[in-house]
Amino acid sequence: MNSDKKNAENEVFRQAMADVTPLKAPDRIEPEPKKTPALALQLEKDNLTVLKESLLPNEDAAELETGEELLYLKPGHQKRILTRLRRGHYSVADTIDLHQMDVETAKQVLVDFLERALNQQFGCIRIIHGKGLRSPNLPKLKLMTNHLLRKHPQVLAFASCRPVDGGTGATNVLLRVKPGKAR
Repeated sequence: MNSDKKNAENEVFRQAMADVTPLKAPDRIEPEPKKTPALALQLEKDNLTVLKESLLPNEDAAELETGEELLYLKPGHQKRILTRLRRGHYSVADTIDLHQMDVETAKQVLVDFLERALNQQFGCIRIIHGKGLRSPNLPKLKLMTNHLLRKHPQVLAFASCRPVDGGTGATNVLLRVKPGKAR
């Protein structure tokens, strides 16, 4: 009896669907479920860390001052020497102030100062040349100091001072001295 009832139901269904046209198979595409995008959690953490660090006060005061910074390291020497010089880790044995001098006088005074420092085996010296704020165009004493120090054979490195020591208006110079003799 079950089969008679089932056949009757199938016949009723066929009659109800007699004037229905089936859809063509290619017209129907089943949608694929959307995939959730992968989260770059480590990238988010890194970006957050960088943002937090950028808001902290800078511990290296030499990097806070703006302006034309003088930096030089003789080829073949380690970069950490220049980093230490910029941070003021070397003891300055002597200082000269070139303010109020014309370029020619300052050049001769600077050459004499370098020779005296080398003769006395000073490892680190400071040159105060100013920032050139009163110069109409360029900071002449600062430029002359930069060129002279780059050409001097006994200069290993030089860098503008920390703001507390004169900033970009002064330069610390590291000289080549005989091992064990630096003062």
